[in-house]
Formats: sequence, C-alpha cells, structure tokens
Amino acid sequence: MRFSIVVFPGSNCDYDAYHSIHNVLGEDAAFVWHGDTDLQNPDCVILPGGFSYGDYLRCGAMASFSPAMESVKSFAAAGGLVLGICNGFQVLTETGMLPGALLRNRSLSFICKDVFLKTENTNLPFTCELDKNIPLRFPVAHAEGNYFCDPKTLKELETENRVVFRYCDRNGGITETANPNGALHNIAGVTNRKGNVLGMMPHPERAMEAIVGNTDGMGVFQSILSQFQGAH
Repeated sequence: MRFSIVVFPGSNCDYDAYHSIHNVLGEDAAFVWHGDTDLQNPDCVILPGGFSYGDYLRCGAMASFSPAMESVKSFAAAGGLVLGICNGFQVLTETGMLPGALLRNRSLSFICKDVFLKTENTNLPFTCELDKNIPLRFPVAHAEGNYFCDPKTLKELETENRVVFRYCDRNGGITETANPNGALHNIAGVTNRKGNVLGMMPHPERAMEAIVGNTDGMGVFQSILSQFQGAH
C-alpha cells in the first residue's frame, strides 16, 4: 500500500508519519511538497501535524490554499482516503473538507500529554480494526484543539455517527475532566459524510512502537491497511 504525506512549511510530524508507515509497518511512503500537485499515486494521503506556515492567520488557513490541497480535494472527492492529524485536521476544516473549526484550547495554553479516546464509529476505513469498548491512549500536542461547530452541524455529526473519537477517561467514560481542550461533546475526531476523510487531534503515528511505551496507534493504520489487503 502507498501513502503520500503532504509536507507544508512548518510541518514537524511528517517524519513521524513516514517512520511509522515505512519503518514500522513496512509500507510504501512518499513525501509530497505543498507546492506540488502530483500526489504520487497514493492509496491514502496523510496531512501531518505541525505548524503549517507558522500557524499565521489561523492554524491551517494558509495551508488550505496550497496547490497540493487542490489535488487532495480531488483525490477525496473520488473516494480516496485522507487522514488529517492535528494540524492536518485544522487544514481539513479550513478547506471545508470537514465541518467545524479548531479553536484555542480552553486553558489558552499549549497541551502536550497523553489522553484517552473512545472510538464511537468502527464502520470506517480508519477504525474497522478498533474496539469501541477499549479506550485508546494517544498523545496530543496542540494549542488549538478545541473543536467547535454550530448547533445544526453538531446535530448532524451526532445523528449521522460522524463523531469518530471522543476524549474519555481511562475506563472509557466521557467526562468533562477527560476533555483536555474544551471541545464540544468531547470531540477528538470527525469524518465526512462519505467516511473517507478523517480528522483527529491526537497522534496515532506517535503511538506505534513498544520502545515508546505505546502501540495503540497500530489499530488506526491496520484498519487502513485492511482496506487494501490483496489489492496490490
């Protein structure tokens, strides 16, 4: 399977994603510079974490106008898988590929710690190998992870089962104290209506190896791989 990782000026998790895909999973991975329109024939596109364009104007706002993003939008419209992590999630909302916005954390501080996630939808290419009853532990590292949308959009997300991940406690309880940034309904990740575009604030690519003390991220990537087993 082939992954393409879009690199913006200020991306800093691009090599984390590459390492996880190429060195840990043994799959093909390529970097795509933001100024290029050729996505290099991917099966899945990853928009990595970081501070694209220094987070000037708004997080992800300037990156949304990159030439590569026009190709990503066309790729997604044709049914291709797109995973936006942290800043990548912000870029997806700025392009309109996902609804809502990521606001400043409730604390107005940068947060860097492990959080627990409850998987709400396991019928997606990104989550089909996950278990709703087993909380995941992923690191977060963001200052603007506070998910917000208008009431109509929030109702649509909830009724259409498009909230994919929520912040929870270690036992899977959806509590206010488990919410690190003030996100509406503890939302940590959402998908589009087609289910082929996922944005999430926590970092599965940083939880892939026993040497770092956490392999919970494997389930996300194993889910993606399962869509293509035997296809190549």
